[in-house]
Amino acid sequence: MSMSLTIDAISDADVEPVVALWQRCGLTRPWNDPQADIALARRRDNSTVLVGRDGSAIVATVMVGHDGHRGWVYYVAVDPEGRKRGFGRVIMAAAEDWLRQAGIAKLQLLVRRENAQANAFYQSLGFEESTSVMFQKWLDGRGQPR
Repeated sequence: MSMSLTIDAISDADVEPVVALWQRCGLTRPWNDPQADIALARRRDNSTVLVGRDGSAIVATVMVGHDGHRGWVYYVAVDPEGRKRGFGRVIMAAAEDWLRQAGIAKLQLLVRRENAQANAFYQSLGFEESTSVMFQKWLDGRGQPR
């Protein structure tokens, strides 16, 4: 059963509950500081963190942004207690709407290959696996995390 959510941009008071949600969902990594990621997303007009509320509880999030050409999403989360209620679809639709309003026509995202559940979710939303190869380089002097 799908319920509607109230979607808003993250506020200062939301930061800690959002980070706690990301931790419950297993989205945080030791090499990424979620508070710093949120601060960076809020710093410019081309990115934000959207939160989905069921009543007063934050039950879904998405970090969304664009480079002027392509949109990207990160930290897509649905509270484990609220899964299978359509919240993931609602928060992703909000991210797509945010990007459309910015004039962005293409949305991309990264999913770990081994995350079969997330891969199936995005495929159900019409995403296709890209033929591009992703390269990365750490610019802060650290090596590849293991």
